[in-house]
Amino acid sequence: MLVILDRDGVINEDSDAYIKSLDEWRPIAGSIDAIARLSRHGFSVVVATNQSGLGRGLFTLDDLEAMHHRLCEMVESAGGHVAGIFYCPHIPDDHCDCRKPKAGLIDAIERELNTRARGAWSIGDSLRDLEAAHTKHCQPVLVLTGKGQKTQQQLRDDSSGKWSDVRVFDNLAAAADALIAETPAS
Repeated sequence: MLVILDRDGVINEDSDAYIKSLDEWRPIAGSIDAIARLSRHGFSVVVATNQSGLGRGLFTLDDLEAMHHRLCEMVESAGGHVAGIFYCPHIPDDHCDCRKPKAGLIDAIERELNTRARGAWSIGDSLRDLEAAHTKHCQPVLVLTGKGQKTQQQLRDDSSGKWSDVRVFDNLAAAADALIAETPAS
C-alpha cells in the first residue's frame, strides 16, 4: 500500500522563509520513526513536496538533495526505507502541472513506481496537499503540525462537504499509528 507524505510541516519543521539548507532542516519529533514504522509494516512511503524555493533561487539543487539524503539516512537508521522523493521546483507563476494542488507529482509517483495512487493514504498539512489527494482519489489525511491547524480551520469554514472524508491527526506519528493499526502487515 502506498503512503504519500508532504515534507515541510509533516516530516520536518516548516518556515514561511523556506527551509533552505541542511542546517535549517529539522525533523518533527517522531516523524522519522513514523516513516520507518510505516515502511517496516509494508507501506511504500514516498514524499511529494512543492519546493518553489529552488525556482526562487533561495537554495540550490545540491542543498535540496542534501536535505533529502539526510531524511533517507535517518529513516534507514531507524530501520525503514523511503521509496522515493518527488518535488516540484517551480514557482506558482510557472503554471506547471507538478505543483500541488495539481496532481503531477502523484502522476510521477505512479509512473516511477509502476503503481496506482487511487486509495493511497496522502498525508499533508495544507489544503494544496488535500486537493492533490482528492484529484487522484487518494485518502486525504491532515496533520496538525506545520500549517495543519490553519488548514483545519479552512476545512471547518468550507460548507461544501467536500472535505468530510479528511482524517485529522495531531502529527505524522499519530497518523502512522492509525494506518498501521488498520492495515494488515504485508
